[in-house]
Amino acid sequence: MTDTGGKEPGDAGGGPGADRLFGPDSQFNAFFDDPRWAPAIVRATVLEAAHPQIGAALIDNSTFVAHPWRRLRNTVVSLQRMFGPDDQVRRREAARLNRLHARLNGTDAHDRPYDAMDPVVRAWVVATLFESGVTMCRLSGQPLEPAAVERLYAEFQAYLTALDGDARHLPPTVREFWPYFDRMVAEELENTEAMRVILYRLFDHLPAPPLLHGVPTLWAAGRALAGPLLGAITVASLPEPFRRRAGLPELPGAQSLMQGTYLGAGLARFLPAGWIRTDAIAALLTLSPDGDDPRSRSMGALVDRMKRAGALVRLITPLPPEPGPGRAADARRSAEEFFAEVLDQTGDGFVDWPDLAAMARELAGRLDLDEPAETRLYDAFAGWWRELQAALDTDGDGRVSCREYAEAVPSLAGPALIRVAEVLFDVTDADGDERVDAHEYRALFRRAFRRDPGDTGGTDGTYTRTAFVRDFLAFMAGRARATPYDPLFADA
Repeated sequence: MTDTGGKEPGDAGGGPGADRLFGPDSQFNAFFDDPRWAPAIVRATVLEAAHPQIGAALIDNSTFVAHPWRRLRNTVVSLQRMFGPDDQVRRREAARLNRLHARLNGTDAHDRPYDAMDPVVRAWVVATLFESGVTMCRLSGQPLEPAAVERLYAEFQAYLTALDGDARHLPPTVREFWPYFDRMVAEELENTEAMRVILYRLFDHLPAPPLLHGVPTLWAAGRALAGPLLGAITVASLPEPFRRRAGLPELPGAQSLMQGTYLGAGLARFLPAGWIRTDAIAALLTLSPDGDDPRSRSMGALVDRMKRAGALVRLITPLPPEPGPGRAADARRSAEEFFAEVLDQTGDGFVDWPDLAAMARELAGRLDLDEPAETRLYDAFAGWWRELQAALDTDGDGRVSCREYAEAVPSLAGPALIRVAEVLFDVTDADGDERVDAHEYRALFRRAFRRDPGDTGGTDGTYTRTAFVRDFLAFMAGRARATPYDPLFADA
């Protein structure tokens, strides 16, 4: 295989051979809807998080603990864009990812610097995806042919080239890749906090996807069984030298369970085409239960029937009480709930800049913003963070605790938050006509525009600036539930 390290960025996206490396004929595309990718991606994520720089960036900035389903959907969409056939889409997504990663830097708990743009670190992320793809085939008893391994490696090199402009931090050939991978595992990886969170906290506390919020007891019961098994399967699949050095426990029978999982997932590949689609599953998991998508209504009806079917189910999951006097308060969150569900995006128990940056990142991703609109949005959220910090950080530790927030019980609608609402309206109003129409509304909220004209300020079925800003501030200050902003910021 030839070295891709000297390619220009355009070679990966639109030069000769690009159709072979990306798009429907690529090796990665053949894997994309493969059920074996589910445990393999978890395995790759653990190997990424074990790198001290990546682990620190995840702990400080990522929403994968508090909003894992949202993170899953965003990852799937990004991979589709990067490995799809459209070179312009790939270039746009690469630019977006680079802007996102350029904002992720700092120091870890041991005062070691991390930078998400470090080319060595970015190469390791790609390396874990490639190695886990090869490993999932081997563990399922269907190892890739050498030519397929070469092709898959070329595709991931091209992926890194599309991001960084070259792939020089990956070995030029597959033969040289394996010593590199073994050296990284032996010398660079650590038992990081982020890795432990993924293995032992994330699965055990995984929040229900939005459409299953109505059956919390059933979800908790299933999670209590599946969580430890998923953790054990992932640990058993990791390289043995790292398991030993990191002191990861291996349960009796875990190896057999892990191999059985990969074998079973491999057999699912023989289901009729279209039965398993990764993007469809990820979208279904993140659907809002009150959205206008037909799948949302169908799933809502199914959950409703589950809650009413049989005496046992009724005992486990009681029917919700009928609305009546005194129930209006249930439409509002307490200060503690609002802090945990909306403000604390990273799930670490505090609010600081990474939490508000995560909000800006989600909004920019939904609207697919370019520069400078994306920067305007981030700048507005940065101003809001400075306002919050000045008003609420009473102990001067640079972050806001739930206690500090609850004791102040602030009306968050200060000048900086108003600026956030104004900028959000501007970037949502793509055509600049001072109205958010049905198409623009769906781009932001992923649901149809179904509101009374009197509520939106426009008599032509559009959302005026005044009404948009008013509703955003009411959500942030009033802590109301069941608004369009609720699934935007609060859903897992």
